[in-house]
Amino acid sequence: MAIRKLGILGRTYRHAQRYRQILGVLLKYGFSDLVHGLPIEQHVEIGLRKLRVKKLAELGELSRAERIRRLLEELGPTFVKLGQILSTRPDLLPVELLAELPKLQDHVPAFPFDEVRRIVEEELGRPLEERFARFVEEPLAAASIAQVHRATLLDGDEVVVKVQRPGVERTIEVDLEIMLHLAGLAERYLDGWALHQPTRVVEELGRALVGELDFRSEAANLDRFAWQMTGVRWVYVPRVYHRASTARVLTMEYVDGVKAKDLEAVAAAGLDRVKLAARCAEATMKQIFVDGFFHADPHPGNVFFLPRNVICFLDFGQVGRIDSGTRESFADLVQGIVQRDARRATLALLALTSARAEPDERALERDVGEFIDRHFYRPLEKLELGKLLQQLLEIAGRHQLRISPELFLMIKALSSVEGLCRRLDPDFRLTERAAPVLKRVQLEKLVPRRLLADLAGSGGDAARLLREIPSELRSILKQLRRGKTQIGFLVQGIEPLTAAYDRVSNRLAFAIVLGALIVGSSLIVLAGVPPLFHEIPIIGLAGYVVAAIMGFWLLVSILKHGRM
Repeated sequence: MAIRKLGILGRTYRHAQRYRQILGVLLKYGFSDLVHGLPIEQHVEIGLRKLRVKKLAELGELSRAERIRRLLEELGPTFVKLGQILSTRPDLLPVELLAELPKLQDHVPAFPFDEVRRIVEEELGRPLEERFARFVEEPLAAASIAQVHRATLLDGDEVVVKVQRPGVERTIEVDLEIMLHLAGLAERYLDGWALHQPTRVVEELGRALVGELDFRSEAANLDRFAWQMTGVRWVYVPRVYHRASTARVLTMEYVDGVKAKDLEAVAAAGLDRVKLAARCAEATMKQIFVDGFFHADPHPGNVFFLPRNVICFLDFGQVGRIDSGTRESFADLVQGIVQRDARRATLALLALTSARAEPDERALERDVGEFIDRHFYRPLEKLELGKLLQQLLEIAGRHQLRISPELFLMIKALSSVEGLCRRLDPDFRLTERAAPVLKRVQLEKLVPRRLLADLAGSGGDAARLLREIPSELRSILKQLRRGKTQIGFLVQGIEPLTAAYDRVSNRLAFAIVLGALIVGSSLIVLAGVPPLFHEIPIIGLAGYVVAAIMGFWLLVSILKHGRM
């Protein structure tokens, strides 16, 4: 699915209704400043200029973050996914919005069973009865991208079938094209937006949605998770039935367990809540710090408990990957905080982040030192990891440091698991479980085999660099001799000036055409060129009418921008 830029025909015939709906919802939730700050009247058909929507009655009672969340929910699946992606970007959003976006709800009415049957039969290539002995028409759950049904295979295996909502790919494609258009306008016309590159965020969203719309990716994630949990008897991974799965249909083993969010059911099943909390933490630590591949959304709705205190993770549409270097830097960061070493913690934080400009290390170290002072007398076992990491994100944001989406997914997963474990066991502390794992991660750097591997890798890189230097130098010298060497400069901050020049040149061209039209019409009138209406040339009259419309349009445009 490619995101195309909007053209005039595409905007007029394919996107007008959806564009109008999006702008209407923005106005409804009180974002008229954003809508009116963009020169949409120059890019969208005239009918949208008359858009007027009343705000919600309770709008004054909602915070800005709550209004943004409700806006995204009302606009549907593409915008909900945008919110989920932005919730992993602390470099773009304030802390209050990062806390609000995880509350996004994705519940919509189920689509008819006739459509379910059509899609399943179309994808699997056979009638439903030739694949399933039983297929329950009432869905277990319905979301904006897919809905889930219980079924029984011909061999008697109980399964759940995830079926993609009809037309969702087309809806998402249109939304992404409109998003890309609005993001481009925001970069060009709104102060400060170019720095955050919203068009790249939309492109990132498009890539994420392509993976989520292909259920084969989720099936591969389940297979990978099952492989890395081999030998862990207290973690159960549902089986994927690949012969009954495609890009739009995913068939998995049905798991009859107790939802982690239902504490009363957990107690009624006779499960050990303290042991379950410990096992949830241990499973998460293994995924992140040993395997580097983890379930990125382990909230209580995605975790089931089975007899004998077995844990089952569900919904592998969102996973994260963390390399060994990131794991080691994270361990150094936590250890630097515990040992009250501000310099070590600062260097670890810089290793975990990136920045568009060179940060002020002295100011950053001062803020990290103040952060450490707040936790000066607390041992690692007493720290609340979720709050700790949240405060670190605030420090990184203040210094324009960008945390990678994968690292933020890891932090979010740790925070979610800590919340789940503390619901099960109020005395639980994730840092107490993490302490030995983090120490083991640090010690792994000193294992002789690891040191030899690192040394060999560095030696290989150095050897390749030495081999490549002569050929690269020859290539540069050839380009210099041929005059083909190009040097590029990136100048930031001139976008508003460029936009102003564009407006001036457009108005100047408009005025020249207007003047030419008036002069030409006057000559035609004076020459008496037929056909005539009351002895006045009709062509000349038409020219005057068009000139009057154009002049009025130009005047309105100038007045709207506040400059004569």
